[in-house]
Amino acid sequence: MGVGPRQRAVRLYRGQIPSPGRPTVAWREDRVRFWAGIARGLSSEEAAAAIGVSQPVGTRWFRHAGGVGPSLCAAVSGRYLSFAEREDIAIWRAQGGGVRDIARRLGRSPSTISRELRRNASTRTYHLDYRASTAQWHVERRARRPKAAKLAMNKRLQQYVQDRLAGVIQGPRGRSVTGPVAVQWKGRNQGRRQDRRWATAWSPEQIANRLPVDFPDDESMRISHEAIYQALYVQGRGALKRELVACLRTGRALRVPRARARQRAQGHVSPEVMISERPAEVADRAIPGHWEGDLIIGLNRSAIGTLVERTTRFTMLLHLPRMAGYGIEPRVKNGPALAGYGAEAMRDAIASRITTLPEQLRQSLTWDRGKELAQHAELKIDTGLQVYFADPHSPWQRGTNENTNGLLRQYFPKGTDLARWSAEEVEAVAAALNRRPRKTLGWKTPAEALNEHLFSIQQTGVATTG
Repeated sequence: MGVGPRQRAVRLYRGQIPSPGRPTVAWREDRVRFWAGIARGLSSEEAAAAIGVSQPVGTRWFRHAGGVGPSLCAAVSGRYLSFAEREDIAIWRAQGGGVRDIARRLGRSPSTISRELRRNASTRTYHLDYRASTAQWHVERRARRPKAAKLAMNKRLQQYVQDRLAGVIQGPRGRSVTGPVAVQWKGRNQGRRQDRRWATAWSPEQIANRLPVDFPDDESMRISHEAIYQALYVQGRGALKRELVACLRTGRALRVPRARARQRAQGHVSPEVMISERPAEVADRAIPGHWEGDLIIGLNRSAIGTLVERTTRFTMLLHLPRMAGYGIEPRVKNGPALAGYGAEAMRDAIASRITTLPEQLRQSLTWDRGKELAQHAELKIDTGLQVYFADPHSPWQRGTNENTNGLLRQYFPKGTDLARWSAEEVEAVAAALNRRPRKTLGWKTPAEALNEHLFSIQQTGVATTG
């Protein structure tokens, strides 16, 4: 029995176009809305919920793109059929509508409808049935115009970039040094206190700006640092392997959107509590009562709080024991910080120590931008202590506290568990520091300087009463 023209057309059609498989869960406009949500600072789960797809789908989109938002137009031109129009075509076609009747209803040219039915019909059945989801899949598949990455096309440039990024380091005599062995790449952000791969580890910016120096006359050996980052983070570029992101200084497997990064540890810091609003009298250290504070961190989420008075350098240490259930109970989102230095625990610890001082010595406290002092407004109500926060990446604005923390590392080294020390032992270390003579105090001790000030306050009070 011979094969008819329609059967030959169907077979040819099936051979030229791959099977669409299972229809996708979202179309182009949905992905545009998803990445718009990511740009606003939403997590991948929140952005997925906002467009009506499951959270695993949003997570997969984000990880597949490496956190880099694809360049998608906000809307498709009106000259092309939309998914809603394709749904109408499928319904009217199933009802027996002709090409011209459908074209008249949609306000389109009959040739547009005829072409749509011919090109984008389903290939999974004997008859060329028209389904809106399959047609949309065909259209979006053909609309892709992936541009080949420059690193994938220029092998010489690719080798240069890879050698500077992930090349083997060498000793002074040219001998290769491998560093830690058996370092596995798991596709996640580099964990803290874990071995990392040793490599030459030039940053993409260093590589991009070094190329004109090494190849001044070769214009083909040029690439931007952003192109290198995208070659690392975006899957399917075919230029650099994703595991080479471990050679970046951050070791970050996924890019963090800027809007999301701005939300970190900043919500409790408002303009009125910035260090720029702090009174000028604090800077000259003439009047005691202004403090600087921070945490020193140890292993297993252990910490000790530090408070240093700017004028006398008097130090108070805050014992921050772990709460019951730490290491046993599972972590609860937005629950109490069982490590012992959550916002509520820090407020109570500071209030209990600072209220032991006279009111004249409770003027202000300048802190780092950590979330542990998120309840600074409540602390001010409890103690009368005005709290200010330093600028980002400006530890010099709390120089007295930073120097004191350096002294404390003699007793509490990095990489040790600070929770093993009792409140009495922590207090003993603070007393030892306060009994050390300081050059900046004319070789007085902080304890002596504070006692002199307290005595002057007492004498002033007696004179005023008399």
